Amino acid sequence: MQFLNPSAWQPAKGYANGVLTSGQLIFVGGQIGWDGQQVFQTDDLIAQTKQVLQNIVTVLAEAGAGPEHIVRLTWYVVDKQEYLARQTELGQVYREVIGRHFPAMTLVQVADLLEDRAQIEIEATAVLP
Repeated sequence: MQFLNPSAWQPAKGYANGVLTSGQLIFVGGQIGWDGQQVFQTDDLIAQTKQVLQNIVTVLAEAGAGPEHIVRLTWYVVDKQEYLARQTELGQVYREVIGRHFPAMTLVQVADLLEDRAQIEIEATAVLP
């Protein structure tokens, strides 16, 4: 896996501008902040984000992959202002679950998510070499 950042650009912080890789592709559908039994334990953005990331890691494990195999994450949040205000906490739970692995990422604010209690949804693409 090679992270791509054009030499004339400022380094990306907390994400990669691009990723070059080869292997088996794993597509993880959008995960929300409920547990494996589809029950929300909290309405807090940080706790839901941790659960979302743990859900992604659990799905990846089914293919024999781990967080280090993630090449792309797309984040959907319902409240951009809360996301921005809590970036330090989000970074802490991200590193706790995913580690210091920062793939290509996109963040989008959406009007709503399908499940009313969901504060965040993240989909992932991974590559198993």
